[in-house]
Amino acid sequence: MKIYPSLIMLLLVSLFSLTKAQAQPDTVKVGAYVISVHDINFRDKEYTMRFWLWFLYDNPNFDFSTQLDIPNAKSIDPPEIIVDSIDNKAWAIMKMKTTMKESWQVADFPFDKQHLKVQIENTLFDNNSLVFKPDIRGSTYDKADALDGWDITSFKVSTIVNDYETGFGDPKPERSLQNFSAFLIELDIERNAWGLFLKIFIGMYIAFLISIISFTIQIQELEPRFGLPVGGVFATVGNKYIIDSILPETSAFTLVDTLHTLTFLGIFGTLVVSAIALQYYDNGEKEAATRVNRKGARIVLWVYAILNVIMIGLAIL
Repeated sequence: MKIYPSLIMLLLVSLFSLTKAQAQPDTVKVGAYVISVHDINFRDKEYTMRFWLWFLYDNPNFDFSTQLDIPNAKSIDPPEIIVDSIDNKAWAIMKMKTTMKESWQVADFPFDKQHLKVQIENTLFDNNSLVFKPDIRGSTYDKADALDGWDITSFKVSTIVNDYETGFGDPKPERSLQNFSAFLIELDIERNAWGLFLKIFIGMYIAFLISIISFTIQIQELEPRFGLPVGGVFATVGNKYIIDSILPETSAFTLVDTLHTLTFLGIFGTLVVSAIALQYYDNGEKEAATRVNRKGARIVLWVYAILNVIMIGLAIL
């Protein structure tokens, strides 16, 4: 039997092409529409997001109603699912509600900016079998009702490869590292902060103003001269305790810590000026006592105001 070299070459090329085609993972087009972000909880490090997901794919083995996972979610409510077909492709639409975990950045609170990310994967098929392709054009968010009290400054969808350094019990050496295609929904948000700023810090500033009223009282009046600043200290402590109760624990020195520290130091400065003025008064130097009281009041007030403006300005930038 005579075998023609050209025929052998054709068979080899066909076999190679078939093997290569079989090795290609299935592409799934995926998009998202964010309905709302709400129940933002700094203390518990979480928030809730409601959004639509859709998938377009060919492989009948894909079932996103049972194979969907969001690794960075605390909990996922059972989704509402619509299954249809379009352009000879399976079309799955899912309405999702998830409670997401988040490490909030509170250094500049309440002028904070946050980055929210939802990561979506298929739990059954790794990167060798399934690759996500983002529907960038169709993905967006509800611009009217997505988020109250914040501005969404950036929104995007993309895909990454998520590496798991484990075989999940598979003893084969080549399975010691597994890769899964992941679809990302990312939002950058910035708080509309001035209203909240006034609400949470008005008590602290009133406490400071009460303390500096002591400068208007006669120097020899010990009880009001020292009682008002001490009362301001307790009011400031209470204000800080209330704000700290809504923020997550952090070792960083935040804007909240900075402003309260400035207030403590300002009240302490008030007490120091009163003590020095009283010392001059007791020594019979009444004019010097009055001069110390007047200049000390200006210094404490202006230094406190300027440092507050600087710290708040740095947080806003």
